[in-house]
Amino acid sequence: MRIHLGSDHAGLELKNHLAGWLAKRGHDVVDAGPELYDGEDDYPPFVLRAAEGVARENGSMGVVIGGSGNGEQIAANKVAGVRAALVWSAETARLARQHNDANVISLGARMHSEQDATDFVEEFLATPYSGADRHTRRIEMISTYETSGELPPLP
Repeated sequence: MRIHLGSDHAGLELKNHLAGWLAKRGHDVVDAGPELYDGEDDYPPFVLRAAEGVARENGSMGVVIGGSGNGEQIAANKVAGVRAALVWSAETARLARQHNDANVISLGARMHSEQDATDFVEEFLATPYSGADRHTRRIEMISTYETSGELPPLP
């Protein structure tokens, strides 16, 4: 599977670790950067490129990383076709895939150990979307709004 990565300075070390870990497991890793540490860099240039890669390539996934992962999730979700989930446990990683068909995982490098973050990515990538009607219906409502601006009808 192709995995797009992007981070900021706070996520650089974890991004580099995950790039190697994913490659060793046979994934095709596309690293949107940064390549070098710059304590003043901004995450949007890197995260948006990773998210655009996911949106362009059906079946690919993304990992975006910052200090908390919050801003990275927000930025990734601005790209049409991306469903980025801020993950803080194996359970949230699993549910992001099962219930939301998330295609990007956002992590806070300052919030988790390297091993925990790696475990979250492993869980995220290993979990399939459930395909349940209620989840599909909700995703379709969001996708329709994303493309047309049309609000879903109230129940």
